[in-house]
Amino acid sequence: MVFRGDGMELLKAIYERRSIRKYRKDPVPDEIILEILEAARVAPSWANTQVSRFIVVKDQQIKEQLSSTLPQRNPAREAIIEAPCVICLFAKKGLSGFSKGAPATDKGDWFMFDAGIAMEHIVLAAWSFGLGTVHVGMFDAKKAQEFLKIPEEYSVVEITPLGYFDESPKPTPRRPLNESVFLDFFGQPYIK
Repeated sequence: MVFRGDGMELLKAIYERRSIRKYRKDPVPDEIILEILEAARVAPSWANTQVSRFIVVKDQQIKEQLSSTLPQRNPAREAIIEAPCVICLFAKKGLSGFSKGAPATDKGDWFMFDAGIAMEHIVLAAWSFGLGTVHVGMFDAKKAQEFLKIPEEYSVVEITPLGYFDESPKPTPRRPLNESVFLDFFGQPYIK
């Protein structure tokens, strides 16, 4: 891949970032965690509703409780426990995607969309500091919400372990661009 222009570092992070499930115990400095969360804070949201909120979990007992919300088959279960911290992203319901209290599109509440953008800012910013993350969405959100004492007007969307790692996994295969991009209408190849 050739990187060009001012976006080189961002593109490098996008292409190199991997899901990390094995972490060293080294603590992540609070200054770095705050820098990563600042990147998430400035993420775009529907009509600037800024619905995303974050909890940084360092307490071992709470990390174990969060891990217990993941099914046994989820490979990130141990990562939640062993990473020095976990970032939990939750979002205020009923604001994003609404106009005058009513859904503005056929998509309904957009909080998941806005939260996804914020979490992607987190994982890319973390990678730029040499830190690993993994998107964790397969968990019992209601139990996690109880453990974290999050009020009902919010919804837990995603969690990620955050920490230093020894080696990065190899890239996973991706479908070629010509199978995903069309020109003017579905099925018309953009790339010949």
